[in-house]
Amino acid sequence: MTPPTNASSTSTAPGASSASGTPAPDGPHPPHRRREFWRSPPDQPRWARPGLLGIGALAGLLYAWNITGSGLAPYYSLAARSMTESWKAFLFTTVDPAGTLTMDKIGGFLWPQALSARVFGFHDWALTLPQCVMGVISVLVLYRVVRRWQGPGAGLLAAGLLTVTPVVASMFGHAMADGSLTLCLVLAADQYQKAVGAARLRPLLLSALWVGLGFQMKMMEAWVIVPALFVGYLVAAPAGLWRRLGQLGAAGAVLFAVSLSWVALLTLTPADSRPYVDGSTDNSAVAMVFGYNGFNRLHTGLIDGAASASADGGGTKNGARSAPTAPPATSGPGQHGSGQEKGDTEGGAAGRQPFTDRPSGAPPAGTENAPAGNAPAGNAPADGARTPPEPPSRAALWAKLFTDPLAPQIGWLYPLAVFSLAMGVATHRGAARTHPSRAGFLMWGTWLVTGACVLSAIGNLFHTAYLSLLAPPLAALAAAGTVTLWRAHRASTGGRRGSVLPAVIAAEVAWTVHLAAAYTDFAPWLPPVILVAALIAVPALGLPRGATRRRAALAGLLAGCVAMFAAPTAWSLSVLNQRYAGSAFDASAGPPPAGAGTGAGPGRVIGAGSGVGGGPGTVNVSQDARTSLTPAESELLAHVRKHNGTAKYTFSAETTMLAAPYVYAEGVPVLPLGSMHGASRTLGEYRDLVAAGDVRFALVAEERARSSEISAWVRSACTEVGLTRGDRGSPSLYRCTAADAAKRS
Repeated sequence: MTPPTNASSTSTAPGASSASGTPAPDGPHPPHRRREFWRSPPDQPRWARPGLLGIGALAGLLYAWNITGSGLAPYYSLAARSMTESWKAFLFTTVDPAGTLTMDKIGGFLWPQALSARVFGFHDWALTLPQCVMGVISVLVLYRVVRRWQGPGAGLLAAGLLTVTPVVASMFGHAMADGSLTLCLVLAADQYQKAVGAARLRPLLLSALWVGLGFQMKMMEAWVIVPALFVGYLVAAPAGLWRRLGQLGAAGAVLFAVSLSWVALLTLTPADSRPYVDGSTDNSAVAMVFGYNGFNRLHTGLIDGAASASADGGGTKNGARSAPTAPPATSGPGQHGSGQEKGDTEGGAAGRQPFTDRPSGAPPAGTENAPAGNAPAGNAPADGARTPPEPPSRAALWAKLFTDPLAPQIGWLYPLAVFSLAMGVATHRGAARTHPSRAGFLMWGTWLVTGACVLSAIGNLFHTAYLSLLAPPLAALAAAGTVTLWRAHRASTGGRRGSVLPAVIAAEVAWTVHLAAAYTDFAPWLPPVILVAALIAVPALGLPRGATRRRAALAGLLAGCVAMFAAPTAWSLSVLNQRYAGSAFDASAGPPPAGAGTGAGPGRVIGAGSGVGGGPGTVNVSQDARTSLTPAESELLAHVRKHNGTAKYTFSAETTMLAAPYVYAEGVPVLPLGSMHGASRTLGEYRDLVAAGDVRFALVAEERARSSEISAWVRSACTEVGLTRGDRGSPSLYRCTAADAAKRS
């Protein structure tokens, strides 16, 4: 089957293009004025702009509906709160206002959140607001990219499909890193498209700039789009080979300069003038970014100096600044997983728990860190030791994108997108090298395949929100395929060409029913609606040529769209019910994974379909990110402030989360002694701070004193004040003096 290409089609269907590739407007336009934003520009049909505004409004509604209850992921939101107190903390993205300890990743995605919190005050909705705005912009920009490529009809459909991709509908409604990455990549594709059409250097450099900014949001994940942009430009740009290579070289220089700017900042700044780099064992930003958050996710140990990134635990690597193993997570209150990213075992993997706190009521250790699509680690034995989960087989890794629970979040349109890609490649195999439609299929297809391969290669360390990487190419290809198939169907005279569109709809419906079969209790009306729509669409589109064929075909197209797109739309619209909206820990729309269990016990996969609204089977861990102090905590803080003198730090705390209530409520400059992956201070360094008068108070928990060298020394050398946070087993406050610094434990 060889349907007509966009450039040669003479169809007048919505979204069709003229022979020159410019979308054909449908009728005369009134004069266009900038203030009349609802009117389409002269080169677009009059229905294009109103349709886009409607889709943008729907996106804004979905993303912002639960904004006041979007929740706080304790680890990330603590860093955002700290960044509102200090420009040093803002620049280095530290988890403490004093700027002594970075997160275990680049925190560029928190810059918009921290600025919003500076303007509006620290609230969950203030952190989520920039994400909602980014989501709407992403939808609008994707329309522009696909419109230039396949016409306004395909552009509107792509924008709509991105809006109703379940993982996207949840992701942009919460404060997390993947939303800002998605925006950067869509903007990079937008500038690339401007560049490749005329071999223009400036937009190519801007595209590289956006990818580099995406690196600040999600590190190496942003580079997944680079092969698509490189191959697309090298193949399709209308210029000589050496000019193309030179322009790509310049863009590569911009890409690496922007991407590595934060890493260079930390690397070139003397260690005593910057924070300690979490995620590393040698205070190295390179090891944290490219080891712990990069290549070591694919294979353990590729980059030295990185903290362990394997789900089988193991603590820190090479022994540098390693912390003794903490007591079992169930040994006392106040312990919690490490925030949003710890829903995927990045910092709380089974068998590795140095310096993590678990709040009372949180899931037992080993359950909240179970990766999406894999079974949790299971119950801990009586002695507190836990058996590491079995690593998934290679076959399981490559199958996870096509199975529950990941496929319902991203994969409803797999058949349509893959067929569209195959059709585009086959149709344009003899086209000119610079053919714009061919270049589009090449770029989007490479993005989709590269992203799928990278996500499939990641083992246990998986976040459902990672799937958003595939959302733009899936939406673009599915929209292009639908519009191209419709044009070809209208131009056909029946026969095999006329049966292609009904066959694709039937295949898409079969896949949809397969995915929805595991969720019969969620939207039970959905499978019948899909099947009825398919039974209308397929016969209507298969009618022989005749007087009634045109009207029947249009009805068949509408029914086919319902059959293909109803399921992801239903999943996405479910976020209007907070029970199905996902959480600040991870993006997940719709019902929990089939067979995931309920409650907080083993079998419930937190972060893979868990909600935050208190519905069955949900755990609202975000409630532990308290933004106000208890009376006992207020008394403790008042005592410290009264007697702290000129000390640089209000007090030291073994973990950032132990001091979190004080940072959230007052933004006090706390000194965290432990990172998520080990100790950020040695005992000698700590005693030097005490001797210099920079630290006078320490918050120490009894169980930590048995496992932490610094805490053991504080208990033996310093004076206990006696104030606690007021609950049983809570940490005690100690006062240390310069004379105490000379004492041995």
